[in-house]
Amino acid sequence: MLTARTAMSQLIIFTDIDGTLIDLTTYSFAEAAPAVTAVLARHIPLILCSSKTRAEQMHLRQALGIGDPFIVENGSAIFIPQGLLPFEFAHRLMGGWQVIELGVTAVTIQAALTAVRHETGLLFQGFADLSAAEVAAITGLDEAAAVRAQQREYSETIVTPLAAPELAQLATALAAKGLAIVSGGKFYTVTGAGSDKGTAVTHLTALYRQKFGHVTTIGLGDSANDRPLLTAVDQPYLVQKPGGVWQEMDVPGLERVTAVGPRGWRLAVEGNDG
Repeated sequence: MLTARTAMSQLIIFTDIDGTLIDLTTYSFAEAAPAVTAVLARHIPLILCSSKTRAEQMHLRQALGIGDPFIVENGSAIFIPQGLLPFEFAHRLMGGWQVIELGVTAVTIQAALTAVRHETGLLFQGFADLSAAEVAAITGLDEAAAVRAQQREYSETIVTPLAAPELAQLATALAAKGLAIVSGGKFYTVTGAGSDKGTAVTHLTALYRQKFGHVTTIGLGDSANDRPLLTAVDQPYLVQKPGGVWQEMDVPGLERVTAVGPRGWRLAVEGNDG
């Protein structure tokens, strides 16, 4: 199993959630849970890095017993428990969290999406346009989980299927407003163009390096929006999607795990014996 430090290097794990740590359809983390428990027992930082909101990730962290920092809404912000890092760094204090904000607000994104609808004639809906019951029906979440998914602070989730020309048109219109759209496991996420998972991972890795000296980073993902994360780590792993296929991705040193979602997560983590 993994050890926290190997050859004087602190190991850190950055992981996507949907389709990687948890099942894409059932949202269960049961298959990954034993490996998560082993990682936490060895005091290896386990950093959730997802399009999911703060509310969603707080709920999952509590269920898994994770106390480490986490990265929300496709790299838009990093939440660090206050006092975890014993040195000064630029942040915003929110309750007991030191927050590094890399993206733009959800209010800004909503205004831009409204303008893009008028400018392009594209018809699409996001979580903010739907009731919790409608989000639950579309996603398969229960209604309480749907409410957590709607608590977006730095992004918007587009649920309308888009043909390639429509997606290209939307991406161009958003880019003109300083925003970006990326495809996740099921939907599209709109964020500020200056933030992505890789930027957030690099930023947090630098802070951990300041704390520990040398660090070794592992990254796990399954979808196109995980490419920046996987590019930013020392050892990237790509788990399979349902049906036993991998997302097309060209990342140096990428290891493709022959298992779907959380089962692949467990195999990748348990295979790193340190």
